[in-house]
Amino acid sequence: MSDEEHHFESKADAGASKTFPQQAGTIRKNGYLVIKGRPCKVVEVSTSKTGKHGHAKCHFVAIDIFNGKKLEDIVPSSHNCDVPHVNRTDYQLIDISEDGFVSLLTENGSTKDDLRLPTDDNLLSQIKDGFAEGKDLVVSVMSAMGEEQINALKDIGPK
Repeated sequence: MSDEEHHFESKADAGASKTFPQQAGTIRKNGYLVIKGRPCKVVEVSTSKTGKHGHAKCHFVAIDIFNGKKLEDIVPSSHNCDVPHVNRTDYQLIDISEDGFVSLLTENGSTKDDLRLPTDDNLLSQIKDGFAEGKDLVVSVMSAMGEEQINALKDIGPK
């Protein structure tokens, strides 16, 4: 035994995983799945029959929830796939800065200033027009795997 104290360098976060395993055969349409390291929403699932070597395969067609790209993956149905933890949170829009960032009001009364305006032109114009008219707007923010993006807008009436 030594009298020296041990110091540990901790570079870990709270330990909450960005994904959880789920058997490929149990993932359904409108579920979520990680394909090529991107969180995706499943739009189509087809399962092939067991072949000569025994594994039924699931063919997933999914759309990236942040950039809208279509991705495909084929996985044996008995194997595990990564499923992202996807959260949706509503925030009230307070301000839009010139450099494309938004200022949002959280439920506990603090502000969240680290989100950019969405890249979708239709949603972008709805947010800017509604804000210019002085409407009270609530934006839905989807977060998964350390990424966040505004993906929907609700008008809760005039100020």
